[in-house]
Amino acid sequence: MRILVLGSGVIGVTAAYYLAEAGHEVTVVDRQAGPALETSFGNAGEVSPGYSSPWAGPGVPVKAIKWLLMHFGPLVIRPKVDPAMVSWVLKMLRNCTEARYAVNKARMVPIAEYSRDCLKALRAEIGIQYDDRAKGTLQLFRNQKQLDGTAGDIEVLKQFGVPYEVLDPSGCIGVEPALANVKGKFVGGLRLPGDETGDCKMFTERLAEHAARRGVTFRFNTSIKGIATEGGRIAGVDTSEGLLTADAYVCALGSYSPVMLKPLGLSIPVYPIKGYSITVPITEAAGAPESTVMDETYKVAITRLGDRIRVGGTAEISGYDLALRPARRATLEHSVTDLFPRGGDVSKASFWCGLRPMTPDGPPIIGKTRYDNLFLSTGHGTLGWTMACGSGRVLADIVSGKKPDIDVSELGISRYA
Repeated sequence: MRILVLGSGVIGVTAAYYLAEAGHEVTVVDRQAGPALETSFGNAGEVSPGYSSPWAGPGVPVKAIKWLLMHFGPLVIRPKVDPAMVSWVLKMLRNCTEARYAVNKARMVPIAEYSRDCLKALRAEIGIQYDDRAKGTLQLFRNQKQLDGTAGDIEVLKQFGVPYEVLDPSGCIGVEPALANVKGKFVGGLRLPGDETGDCKMFTERLAEHAARRGVTFRFNTSIKGIATEGGRIAGVDTSEGLLTADAYVCALGSYSPVMLKPLGLSIPVYPIKGYSITVPITEAAGAPESTVMDETYKVAITRLGDRIRVGGTAEISGYDLALRPARRATLEHSVTDLFPRGGDVSKASFWCGLRPMTPDGPPIIGKTRYDNLFLSTGHGTLGWTMACGSGRVLADIVSGKKPDIDVSELGISRYA
């Protein structure tokens, strides 16, 4: 088939690659000048299936109040007259129960684990390099209450056979030696040895090059104005370069997916949650992290990417606002300098923000719509990089009429009906 993929972030490019591998004629459309120039540009760098959890969970409403009052808090809400924001927050709160958390996490872990396996296979097949490491994630706890609160997550990890280790301070230092410099600042950690790290932008750019060599056409600098329908099918996509037509269409527009789908009568609860990152040049290799350290107190991920440290975090609920706010940079700088004071020079760091496409329950939305030639891959939230390859492979199977390797029936739009 001729397939049009809307969006050239990591989700759109992986979908395009696997669709081309399945034998389709694929075109990717994006308003940017190249791939991975929006949300995929500067994320935290984690490929963390073991850390795949919904934000909505028991105790989160109470924690949110605490986070809002913290000096270096991980949550910021900028209230505005926005029915979509109110609706999304209310739906998220309804998912903050133990029962819903267990269901939602159980939907997320399989696609994340499968995606990690697809990434490994892709790396072996085409030799793609992207400052990747396979040294796990260390969730670092600064107090005993945080450490004791991992029991529920550990039960789900056991359920899906995800390897994990509960470490005391010495064990944490064993896997992240630079933490020896601050050993009095944490009580232990939960390590997920199967997790990986890598530069999402670098990966997306290089996979796009491979996809182009396999025949995928990329139409950059092409704005998408709307989607035309006819008789229960998509008839084409109106763009700044005219009407583009295909046999099937894939919407991978991240936070902008609901804006594009609403005129079609498709309502998806995806809302933009802004995240920030700084990229810090390493000044002392021995003082930098080996892989990813997740600072549980500030919800900040600190990841080594080649000769840089990527520090990512903050959940800012403020609509489609892309302003770079100095207070958010201060939070990231505080976390990395507190744990890795000798690792990098934050005065030379670059500062970035992007819009995470979050669903209120946590899992992404992947699969068919009521238009028989329109498919979705969106709503991955903080886990787009983690779930990208698996989402692309699954979507290619669905579009091709094949049964995916894993059950993704509960990731469809129908779960919101």
